[in-house]
Amino acid sequence: MSLEIASQHLNRNGTLHGGILAMMLGSAAGFAASFSFGGEVLSRVVTVTLNTQFVAAVTAGKVVATGHVSGGGRKIVHAEAEVRGEAGVLIAKASGVFKRVS
Repeated sequence: MSLEIASQHLNRNGTLHGGILAMMLGSAAGFAASFSFGGEVLSRVVTVTLNTQFVAAVTAGKVVATGHVSGGGRKIVHAEAEVRGEAGVLIAKASGVFKRVS
């Protein structure tokens, strides 16, 4: 997923708000977890934990979040995600646990 940063996305310090970064990280990792169960339809998952690390600040441009599965089983999946800026600079990263729900 990606976001073109606009003024409404900035915090009072003029940098991309951490809440937006957390949402992007959670969504990217959650989609990766959803795809990990196979099938043609995304599996529904809920977030059990999401640990975030904010690495660098960004004020403008486009940021891209990507996620991948790092482990798990039939109902629980461990996934990671990162957000990078246009130059490939790491902005934030996260790891989480997601549970499959029916």
